[in-house]
Amino acid sequence: MNRDNDKGKVLIGRSLILAAGQIFLLLIIIARLYYLQVYQADKYKTLSDENRISTRLLVPPRGVIYDRHGEMLATNRQNFQAMIVAEQTTNVQETLDAFKKIMPLSEAEEDRIKKDLKKNRSFVPIKIKDNLDWEEVSKIQLNAPDLPGIIIDEGLSRYYPLGEKTAHVIGYVSSVSEQDIRKEDDPLLEVPGFKIGKAGIEKLHEKKLRGKGGNLKLEVNAYGRVMKEIERIDGVPGNRLDLSIDARLQTKAYDLFGEEAGAAVLIDVYSGEILAFVSTPAYDPNLITQGVSAKEWAELNQNEYKPLMNKVLSGQYSPGSTFKMVVALAALESGAITPQTRSFCAGKMFLGNHAFHCWKKEGHGYLDVVQALQHSCDIFFYETAQKVGINKIAEMAKRFGLGQKINIGLENEKEGLIPDTEWKRKRFGEPWQLGESLISGIGQGYILTTPIQLVTMTARIANGGYNIVPTFEKRSEKPKLQRMNISANNIALVKEGMFDVVNVPGGTALGARFDFNGLKMAGKTGTTQVRRITMKERQSGIVRQEDLPWKYRNHALFVGYAPHDNPRYAVAVLVEHGRSGSAVAAPIGGKLLLEALKLDASPKPVE
Repeated sequence: MNRDNDKGKVLIGRSLILAAGQIFLLLIIIARLYYLQVYQADKYKTLSDENRISTRLLVPPRGVIYDRHGEMLATNRQNFQAMIVAEQTTNVQETLDAFKKIMPLSEAEEDRIKKDLKKNRSFVPIKIKDNLDWEEVSKIQLNAPDLPGIIIDEGLSRYYPLGEKTAHVIGYVSSVSEQDIRKEDDPLLEVPGFKIGKAGIEKLHEKKLRGKGGNLKLEVNAYGRVMKEIERIDGVPGNRLDLSIDARLQTKAYDLFGEEAGAAVLIDVYSGEILAFVSTPAYDPNLITQGVSAKEWAELNQNEYKPLMNKVLSGQYSPGSTFKMVVALAALESGAITPQTRSFCAGKMFLGNHAFHCWKKEGHGYLDVVQALQHSCDIFFYETAQKVGINKIAEMAKRFGLGQKINIGLENEKEGLIPDTEWKRKRFGEPWQLGESLISGIGQGYILTTPIQLVTMTARIANGGYNIVPTFEKRSEKPKLQRMNISANNIALVKEGMFDVVNVPGGTALGARFDFNGLKMAGKTGTTQVRRITMKERQSGIVRQEDLPWKYRNHALFVGYAPHDNPRYAVAVLVEHGRSGSAVAAPIGGKLLLEALKLDASPKPVE
């Protein structure tokens, strides 16, 4: 009996301990629930809402870029995309096969679609093809019963109305890279499909054009599927941008080149506004914005005419005889020559045993500086460079903007090269040779310039010696210009020579002259040798530029301004391997200046 009582007491004790434990655990659970539901209520309500509400960034419309008269150079247009929603199809591959019968898909496109389908949930729309036109959209809609899961989405894409004609000015937008994201903390950069400026004005003014993103709050279920829209806060559109470019002159400049490769830039000589800025051949920025294949990109890069290169800023060329105005001014300012100084050109001259030839074999006879510019006499400028020396020539060249970046804001601008004695010593560890001064006197040798530098030089001569700087900014008022410390008489003397180049018989650009209601131009031609024609080639019959392969022909240059008596516009033209400045570059420059004068005389577009 006692043994049974003892067992009963043990069982009761154990039951009490177990019950106490259960009560203790229950109290802990109640306390925990009270803590979570009362003290932590706000926190978990927020977490619940975040799980229920999905916030998405809204991409703002990119700012529109206009020319000086309000014509659109870069805008946004409707972009229709064909999308596929996997969960709405019975078989994704069958739907894609049916789509291909209406609209072909490349292997690369198919691979991209399949990758996107694998990494996204079945209810997420996946892009099949974008930039569809109305006819393509209509075909898809007409065949909708055979295309389960295919939907049409509408958005905005960047569009460049003038295409390749403004490619090197406006640039293009393209997909954001990992490097772009690391450089800048902007959530918009992480939005799938978002594009930013990668070249030209698009890149220079990226932040202005981009705008600020908005927010879209959506209610989603546990699987992330959108149930309804809760709130929409639109972003701030990108800023409007008005450039100095005149679309009419831009188009004219590009068309004047025809099949030739090169660059042309036209500016206002007092405001510095860039009215035309052309590098040709170019690429179509609309194609790059849509996305080009690796093969297409490689073809652009390997093209010998260099369509991707902005030759206005990145092309470095010997200026040839367009440099002779700088040599003349350096000599006149230093007193090495006077307006009355005359040199005799017999067709060649000697320095030691080495002969230096003029382009005119029989020579020009006696010439002063104005006549030397008119006839582009090499002998006169060999002798003048010998008298004045390379250091003074280099100093004058830099004052006119040569051999240094102009800094108009676009990428990949080159400095060019204006050599002097110190440069030669640092670069080669050798002293400057007198023969190198002679070659520099006609703009060859080590000298390299860019078209933007040449037009800057020309504008500073045309405006009488004011330190103008080119710009894409559209200006309502002319800036206050600082006068260069150069004799107005000496500049007038050089301008007289440039006028005679175009308008007086014997001038090297006489064939490009025009007379528009009494308005004429002044200018200077240049032809620079890419390689010497060897004696063997001459003996075999290759003596003309046309007989050489394109890449071995001379470069052709022209700089000029108009009107001659009251300058407003300056132009620089470079035709790569164009053979002759007189025959090829000068007509392009003349026609572009004439077009600018004609547009001045025509009714202004409504702004």
